[in-house]
Amino acid sequence: MRDSPVVLDLDGAVRPLPGERRLGLADWQERLRFGCGLRTLRAFAATLESALPPFAAHGTVFMGSGDFHHLSWPLIERCIAARAHAAAQPLRVVVLDNHPDNMRFPFGVHCGSWVRRVALLPAVSQVHVGGITSPDIGNGHAWENYLAPLRAGKLIYWQAGVDTGWARWLGVARAVRRFDDVAALADALAAHLRSTPQPTYLSIDKDVFAPSVVQTNWDQGRMTEGQALRIVGALQGQVVGSDITGDVSAHRYTTAWKRWLSARDGQDTALPAQPLADWQATQHALNLRLAGAIAAAHD
Repeated sequence: MRDSPVVLDLDGAVRPLPGERRLGLADWQERLRFGCGLRTLRAFAATLESALPPFAAHGTVFMGSGDFHHLSWPLIERCIAARAHAAAQPLRVVVLDNHPDNMRFPFGVHCGSWVRRVALLPAVSQVHVGGITSPDIGNGHAWENYLAPLRAGKLIYWQAGVDTGWARWLGVARAVRRFDDVAALADALAAHLRSTPQPTYLSIDKDVFAPSVVQTNWDQGRMTEGQALRIVGALQGQVVGSDITGDVSAHRYTTAWKRWLSARDGQDTALPAQPLADWQATQHALNLRLAGAIAAAHD
């Protein structure tokens, strides 16, 4: 059933959800968290394929920490495979995220680079990343953004308040839609999605939300819950697959390069027990509301 969620229990971050199917995947946490090689990701995708029910038989997939957002890639490929009969209808992907997740990464794929892989899939019409307020797309980090999907018109950034003058000079201005605030961004994105109905995969990283809504272990955006729900509501009858990430968990990487890169990116996974428990309770309540809204938007 489309309202039966799946929990990829990699880090213990997601509390029990009504009607859930939970996969115990803690053995994969260190290998996948933050980033991994392509061979590792392919092996994990095969594990998922053997463990998950048929695609049409479950609802939103919860992945735990935003450190696992790159797992959206195999989930979207699974969605494409399940819709092979509808090849004439390309899949649109909508990502709500404070970051573009289209950054250069030389070691395979990580939670900040996976969007490029998805945007260039032939069966994907476009990827829209909405809610970006991160300096990841600012002038100082322009060189880190993959340009190919932006130039091809396969990837659109919806951002608020970031100086992206570089986009004009590099010929990708049409792919970077700038707004003065997140409210205007959310209204425009909702209007666009409502006026261009098509089969859509929705991925939400809760770091898109302001810290007053929920706490994550990455730098956060400024979106309110109401703004996000308006965007989800605009997809009424269009959602064919979905996932949610951005929960919080404590973890110490045993892999040296992951410790170095995550610290360089400003990530904080050393969370004291009491704040962590409080944050997870707030996360759980938001998960329930988001899952209900997404279930209502399924086709």
